[in-house]
Amino acid sequence: MKAIGYQHCRTTQEDDILLNIQLDKPVATGRDCLIEVKAIAVNPVDTKIRSTAQPDKGEYRVLGWDATGVVKAIGDQVTAFKPGDKVWYAGAVNRPGCNAEFQLVDERLVALKPETLSFCEAAALPLTSLTAWEILFDRLQIHQQPEKQKSLLITGAAGGVGSIMIQLARGLTTAKVIATASREETEKWVRQLGAHVVLNHHKALSKELEKVGLASVTHVASLNQTDLHFAEIVKMLQPQGKLALIDTPVQALDLLSMKQKSLSLHWEFMFTRSAFETDDMIHQHHILSRVAELVDNGVIKSTMNQHFGSINAENLIKAHRFIETNTSIGKVVLEGF
Repeated sequence: MKAIGYQHCRTTQEDDILLNIQLDKPVATGRDCLIEVKAIAVNPVDTKIRSTAQPDKGEYRVLGWDATGVVKAIGDQVTAFKPGDKVWYAGAVNRPGCNAEFQLVDERLVALKPETLSFCEAAALPLTSLTAWEILFDRLQIHQQPEKQKSLLITGAAGGVGSIMIQLARGLTTAKVIATASREETEKWVRQLGAHVVLNHHKALSKELEKVGLASVTHVASLNQTDLHFAEIVKMLQPQGKLALIDTPVQALDLLSMKQKSLSLHWEFMFTRSAFETDDMIHQHHILSRVAELVDNGVIKSTMNQHFGSINAENLIKAHRFIETNTSIGKVVLEGF
């Protein structure tokens, strides 16, 4: 089968950072579905792994953890799917990714894709939907029903995770959604997705919050550059507030500054359930099924914003380079081999 992989970690300034290769078509056993990949999305995790995770000598690493496709075969323990099902998934970071014509994925990480979206439109959503859902409802524990008014600050809200988080928060909670953006086009994007308020993260966030008549927030989802904004986040959070983050801060965080307010900090890593095969691993199947329902009911829309063409090494290299500019809005997708 066709695939795109790498054997040596390289920066995007170098040549041949990804290669068109041929690999054996995998065989479905156990709880795995063999999925024919139709469309994929590219995420920051792809570029980070490519530049830091060296494959074993002579082996190729295949990236990609956002895809839609068609089930072609199933293992003998699969009960949720049958050949011909149109599905979407993010998969597991410790297994070969979706930058290949065929991929094995545990059925507990897969769901039927939204009927109202094309393969390409749907590919933009799985990884970010899972991440945003787990932050909102598993980590920050914002309730999905009317309650005392909550306020959610999302930093870096125009990216993939922020773009779906705004929609989930608006569609399923009563929280006041405060997004950060710094360019005219990103501010327009997050407002269109439903942000009540937009702050400029190139300025002191607490001062920006005061300008819109707000003194504090109850919850923060920090999606990038947490170390740069951490002091301001602590200042803005109400006593007993909650902070969740997904990035890897370059500078150490002053966690003691959270003590006086009894603030809580929550890490989110979407691949935790699959990497450790936790007892609740099937929760990701349920999340994706619920998001598909929300899409088909018009509550959530695709965050696809850039189409980089067919799935090959040349186009994936362009996508990786674009992602590393940190200027992408929504999601980057590729479609077909």
